Amino acid sequence: MDRSPGPRIQQPGDVIVRVDTTTICGTDLHILKGDVPAVEKGRILGHEGVGTVVETGSSVTGLKVNDRVIISCIKSCGHCANCKAGLYSHCLGGEGQEGTGWIFGHLIDGTQAEYVRVPYAENSLHLLPSGVTDEQGVMLSDILATGFEIGVQYGRVKPGDAVAVVGAGPVGLAAITTAGLYGAATVVAIDVDANRLGKAKEFGATDTVLSGSVDWKEQVLALTDGHGVDVAIEAVGVPATFAMCTDIVRPGGSVANVGVHGKPVELHLEDLWIQNITISMGLVNTNTAPMLLKLVAQGRIRAEKFATHRFGFDQFLDAYDTFSRASETKALKVILTA
Repeated sequence: MDRSPGPRIQQPGDVIVRVDTTTICGTDLHILKGDVPAVEKGRILGHEGVGTVVETGSSVTGLKVNDRVIISCIKSCGHCANCKAGLYSHCLGGEGQEGTGWIFGHLIDGTQAEYVRVPYAENSLHLLPSGVTDEQGVMLSDILATGFEIGVQYGRVKPGDAVAVVGAGPVGLAAITTAGLYGAATVVAIDVDANRLGKAKEFGATDTVLSGSVDWKEQVLALTDGHGVDVAIEAVGVPATFAMCTDIVRPGGSVANVGVHGKPVELHLEDLWIQNITISMGLVNTNTAPMLLKLVAQGRIRAEKFATHRFGFDQFLDAYDTFSRASETKALKVILTA
């Protein structure tokens, strides 16, 4: 098959995937703003996708041509110390930078293209079950795992907890829709956009608070008998929303930072040290993707609800424009299909 000048097999564990469905992430917008300086000029962006295997490396035995696959946003060699510990985000295998699992659209060309090379393919691709659509599958590349792992798991959500999610964009909604997996009793969505708060209700939020309200903090505290939330999840990536989380978390609670920050954030330890607050952050490992895929396949997680706009591969500029103006266009995830 002539794919010139497309990607080629470089290592025995590589697979070439024809990308059939991809999408745009908030991280792509951060890259375009210059928040991720490691991304070189000319890099093909994108780290989410569903596609069809068209070529396999010599050592690949678990995948074959014509397999339908979900491309994980994090590559995993599967045998280094970090991968064995489930810390795929810091895979020590090669590809651009040792100790970094996020490579697509970052250190190597990504999924917003007709074809993509996937290193360590047997650990970095998931077979797409026949009952799961492309639009559902692409949400398992990144956002569902990110919201669940970095928001819900890192935030240590427990049965009966009150959880606040600051930022009801796609990743925030992913945290909202998966918080119930760990038994959260109250899930408060906080956002400046009333439309997104309406969407948050559809994804499982029990309460919503408009952050532009003068008394937004008092509204949150009133929902928790004045104590504050057990877990505050930051899903935007700006200093103000991180500060909001530290303002509403109760003593002994957790702040889980999910958003990608391009600027320094003030950490008021002079106030927080006595509150016994746990603060977590991180890059998704995607090691929960197989479990989340089962829940999507069973209809327990309605992944298709994230898709709001659809474009062809010849409409990338329109898709980026729509996604970047989400408050006007009411976009959650834009879907691009070949």
